[in-house]
Amino acid sequence: MTAGSGLNETSERVEALLAELAGIDPTAGERAEEVVRLLVELYGTGLEHIMATVAADGQHGSALQERLVEDDLVAGLLILHGLHPVDTTTRVQRALDRVRPYLGSHAGGVELVAVDDDTVRLRLQGNCDGCPSSAATVKLSIERAIAELAPEISAVEVEGLTTAPSYEGFVPLESVRAHDSASDSAAPRGVAV
Repeated sequence: MTAGSGLNETSERVEALLAELAGIDPTAGERAEEVVRLLVELYGTGLEHIMATVAADGQHGSALQERLVEDDLVAGLLILHGLHPVDTTTRVQRALDRVRPYLGSHAGGVELVAVDDDTVRLRLQGNCDGCPSSAATVKLSIERAIAELAPEISAVEVEGLTTAPSYEGFVPLESVRAHDSASDSAAPRGVAV
């Protein structure tokens, strides 16, 4: 488990506990939500002070800042509080750079079209025509890479993905085999069918 996924699991657990408390006693649930909000604000303010101190330390601070944002947990917390020093678009571009070698063997290339709020729009270039399973694998690889570096992105829209071909009107292979077996057993022995 990565630190980033641990942050997500912790957040989900906190939300579940708050919902449980609200279900037992709505007033207690509201108070618990307020406590969590205040703690998050407090830690966010602390992180903001830490990042300002690091940034003020010149070259040494820059090196420390780079090491901090390489840590999944710290990076996730910085994103949560809007303090990550690298903007979302740049982090999405870095994620795409990580998967480009893989994409070359499956789909060609990928172009970042736009980052709108929490949605990334991409365009595949030279995708594997007629390879729907490859297209699904490509999209999953892209989504995973973006989720690692830009967890605030909740939707990835990819233009140019090959979809699974429609076989509407085709007879399933099992039906053909069953028909052939029935025909074989009905034909007289020694006579070509």
